[in-house]
Amino acid sequence: QMQLVASGGGSVQAGDSLRLSCVASGNSISNYAMGWFRQVLGREPVFVAGISWNGANTDYPDSLEGRFTISRDNAKNTVYLDMNSLKPEDTALYYCAAQLTSPSRPKRDRSGYAYAGPGTQVTVSS
Repeated sequence: QMQLVASGGGSVQAGDSLRLSCVASGNSISNYAMGWFRQVLGREPVFVAGISWNGANTDYPDSLEGRFTISRDNAKNTVYLDMNSLKPEDTALYYCAAQLTSPSRPKRDRSGYAYAGPGTQVTVSS
């Protein structure tokens, strides 16, 4: 079974950048579309970015496109999330997950993903 461990979070100032990494073990990510989600305590998880199995297709909510970039390195079994021009509203727990179907087309529905790990906290202060 795949295990996903996200890292790279921290406390930053508004306008700063962060790169999150998600390393997989137990299985290869090369067969899966991958997604990043974020969640604030007490609220539902929110789709942040998705990438197809080969990196050819990516998807972002309109509100984040241009600031966030998802990428992957299948040889390293790792997915990345580059976040620029961070805002206080980006504060959340970020985690990655593997999409169980449609490896060529990342989806925004959290229910289609599995193997999400504990996540990494991002805190942006103004």
